[in-house]
Amino acid sequence: MTDTGWKPGAPLKRGGGELTPGVEHRVEFEVEGWLVTDVGGTIGARVLSTPGMIGAMERAGAELAFMGLPEGKATVGFEVCIKHVAPAPEGATCAARAELREVDGRKLRFDVEVTEGERTIGVGTHERRVIDVAGADGGGG
Repeated sequence: MTDTGWKPGAPLKRGGGELTPGVEHRVEFEVEGWLVTDVGGTIGARVLSTPGMIGAMERAGAELAFMGLPEGKATVGFEVCIKHVAPAPEGATCAARAELREVDGRKLRFDVEVTEGERTIGVGTHERRVIDVAGADGGGG
């Protein structure tokens, strides 16, 4: 499962995949727009922000889960434990990868990372919880 152009808001397809440990998903994105910071002008460069990096990691996990869940189900993130270990300059092409490490009832635990080529930009873990989507059963809401 690979999406080679992260387009926030682009529709995803449920692929009937399986949510079993070891499955992974990768999302490529360009460091631009809302993903960039210069830390209020204090670092003299525009780079991938930590919130932007975490957002990309969460997106990779959310997309992976979505493609493996049946209609009427979705996930919400509830925990991140991330280290931002290197800068990625504005304009760089990066990839966020999520690998499903564990399924514990409704909890999904992912190992996540962002890379720029061979360089590691950030690493950590992310947890999501499977929820029922309101109104999916036709009952409104």
